[in-house]
Amino acid sequence: MSDAVPILKIGSTLLVSIQVDLQDDTALQLQEDLAERITRTGARGVVIDISGLEIVDSFIGRMLASVAAISRVLDAQTVVVGMRPAVAITMVELGLSLGGVRTALDVERGLAMLAPSLESAESVLLAAAAERES
Repeated sequence: MSDAVPILKIGSTLLVSIQVDLQDDTALQLQEDLAERITRTGARGVVIDISGLEIVDSFIGRMLASVAAISRVLDAQTVVVGMRPAVAITMVELGLSLGGVRTALDVERGLAMLAPSLESAESVLLAAAAERES
């Protein structure tokens, strides 16, 4: 696992804070590291903070969409936060779609987007566990 991009655990959510422009090999390593961390921690949500990115090219756009797809397969939801207006404009102009990726303005809003669904999933699991014990 690489330490190029930190992955922090906050409750049942992983926070990925990208503070430097990613090279292709670093982006691919992040994809692998994140998949491994979701599996190892059982995380139910992923917040990817891209506020440090000056540019998002087509490769990085596809990588973000891939990370979201991988997370979904591993039963975690993804929210991308901190997108600069210039990055959003460039992505639209390039025709990049972040299919299946929800976005929020900042980390706080991204965590809030995940909270209701994570709480309901946890309550379902707790109810199922309580039912088995009865």
